[in-house]
Amino acid sequence: MRLVNHPVLCNYYVTYRCNAKCSFCDIWEKPSPYITLADVEQNLRDLKRLGVSVVDFTGGEPLLHRQIHEFVGLAHDMGFITTLTTNCLLYPKYAERLRGKVDMLHFSLDSSEKEVHDKGRGVACFDFVLESIRVARELGERPDVLFTVFRENLKDLERVYHEITRPNKLVLILNPAFEYNAVAAGEQLTPAELDYLSAFGKRPGVYLNEAFIQLRRDGGNHVAAPVCRAASTTLVISPSNELVLPCYHLGEQKFPIEGGLHALYNSAEVRRLVALEGRLPQCEGCTINCYMQPSFAVETSKYFWQALPSTLKYNWEKGTWKRMLTR
Repeated sequence: MRLVNHPVLCNYYVTYRCNAKCSFCDIWEKPSPYITLADVEQNLRDLKRLGVSVVDFTGGEPLLHRQIHEFVGLAHDMGFITTLTTNCLLYPKYAERLRGKVDMLHFSLDSSEKEVHDKGRGVACFDFVLESIRVARELGERPDVLFTVFRENLKDLERVYHEITRPNKLVLILNPAFEYNAVAAGEQLTPAELDYLSAFGKRPGVYLNEAFIQLRRDGGNHVAAPVCRAASTTLVISPSNELVLPCYHLGEQKFPIEGGLHALYNSAEVRRLVALEGRLPQCEGCTINCYMQPSFAVETSKYFWQALPSTLKYNWEKGTWKRMLTR
């Protein structure tokens, strides 16, 4: 049964440019403009009309945009739940300007060892993550540590948990790696490793959407009976001010917004593509977390019930539920 019949999330790409070269991502390879404040203002108004409640300012590296603090501040003041993930190379520079404007601030960290983390990210950023944690805590911020999980770094979870997140009273978010297009995520986690990850996610101060684990056990999305609701739950806006469908990672078509996001999303051509969500050939086997998370939240499937406890746990620990109730 569908619980929500409008989009709930906007993935707003402020730029595709990045100052890292992560091995599991191809965004940094793309040329890209930067979004403009005028477009952001108009699009946020339309996102409100469409029912969106969460805006994720993403990239690339979102802190490469010199006006990022203005964007998140505007969205925050308009009542959106704001999220932002950074590799931390620029966070100490922007920390004061971002203070109090990002509800869910994520710092990417994939290993307890500097050399391993920096190798995977293609740039020396481990020390910047630790410095960013220090700076954020001094400012009264509570960032999360986002750990992208591969087979080769599964063993690092214990040390990151005990040496970094628990001492700093931060939430450790487990983000199982996924493949898309030509970007490989390495060897898939075995059933035993999925069991280990599932058990780890039940620890205090750890967030893991349990439905991510079940989806992998089930072989991902299946076009014959899709669980993906990417296009109807999530609006993807490109740095060129385009609506990207059905999602960023498998983007089939791009529509210029031109100041009319609300009308565009409700147009016949866009609605036709929305109806194909999860049913395109390349959707078979998909496990992309960015779109499965909102997909699981809008209808009562088995994945909804598996995702619910961990979602409530995270919102309680972060206090995000208080803002959701007042917005």
